[in-house]
Amino acid sequence: MTAMMNFEAIRELESRVLVPTYERFPILAVRGEGCCLFDDQGKKYVDFFGGLAVNSLGYAHPEILKVLRDESETLLHVSNLFYHSYQAPLAEQLARWAGLDRVFFGNSGTEVVEAAIKLARAYARKRYPTEPFERYEILAVQNSFHGRSLGALSATWPEKYRKPFAPLVPGIRFVGLNDLASLEANFTSRVAGILIEPIQGEGGVVEISGEFLKAAETLSRKHDALLICDEIQCGLGRTGRLFAFQKFELSPDVVLVAKPLAAGLPLAAMIARESAAQALSPGLHGTTFGGGPLQCRLALKVLEIIGRPGFLEGVRKTGAYFRRQLEKLQQELPVISEVRGEGLMLAVQLTVPGKAVVRQALEAGFLINCTQENVLRFLPPLTLEQSHVDALVEVLRPILAGLASQHKSQEVHA
Repeated sequence: MTAMMNFEAIRELESRVLVPTYERFPILAVRGEGCCLFDDQGKKYVDFFGGLAVNSLGYAHPEILKVLRDESETLLHVSNLFYHSYQAPLAEQLARWAGLDRVFFGNSGTEVVEAAIKLARAYARKRYPTEPFERYEILAVQNSFHGRSLGALSATWPEKYRKPFAPLVPGIRFVGLNDLASLEANFTSRVAGILIEPIQGEGGVVEISGEFLKAAETLSRKHDALLICDEIQCGLGRTGRLFAFQKFELSPDVVLVAKPLAAGLPLAAMIARESAAQALSPGLHGTTFGGGPLQCRLALKVLEIIGRPGFLEGVRKTGAYFRRQLEKLQQELPVISEVRGEGLMLAVQLTVPGKAVVRQALEAGFLINCTQENVLRFLPPLTLEQSHVDALVEVLRPILAGLASQHKSQEVHA
């Protein structure tokens, strides 16, 4: 019955029955194709944030659809108390790509962040069983976002997310963003692990410096703590590399991936070094749905496509072109203060709030995202073409020019 309901009926029903946790775009999405989403009226939207970095292969990819059809006729779910054919091969490939050894599968990014926090503390307790248990602290970085469950939220920087749910998990502290002195001062023998996004996504596509990352690696080795790279948004090809940390030849102990892993179905992975992984044994951690056969088979296909010759090179090429076009806009329009990011994880920092830009772009048939109030964030499918970029830039130019004029006029009258 709900499939026949129109947009207004759906919106009215949601207003009565859903917990009000989202501010939705005023469209009823019904199907997708390639880089485009279509609403119930047949209007096409070019998607420049890809389901928040989930739809890395776009919509209705023919190879993904084939896997869905095949597996739906065999095995959708089986308990993790049994073997199935796809979990181990997927783990093997993820571990090989990350230069690590073992994998735990969960359902979401938040869930594997929780797993990594538990792993760091379990590792510390196992390595130093005779000490009073003081090696439990987790360091995170200012401006970070790691999730919304209590442990992940405790490592998430913005107070607006944390304050309503305080008190949170103890023992998690923040160090200054790219601040080596703060990092060194806080990295004591009490630290069990440090959690870092190589590129902060929700924080506005802010890159962690190579110097900071290498210092974190050195201090992790010195204090026998785990270096945990949160690649939930920036990993699996998003930057034109398999993982963002590879830009700096980093060797993390744990790597976290999620969003694009299973082509839109819930799947996440904690990839860990052998010595760290052995800190967890049967009964210490688990999940009901993580690593199911359908999700793992889809993920194997996603990795196959991403790993094909020329795919990542294409991401780098399109991303570099996209960034150049945004930088040209910056030269034209003072309302843009900075362009950041690499590959197809890019952002435009505005001198004015960005919500109006999102709304006007939506009306013109483009889906973009605003974070940190004035940062336009772009996380399109990795199959994006230069023609899509050109079309977006042509739409953004008058929108941003008009917004700048309007804001300037308001300042004068104020």
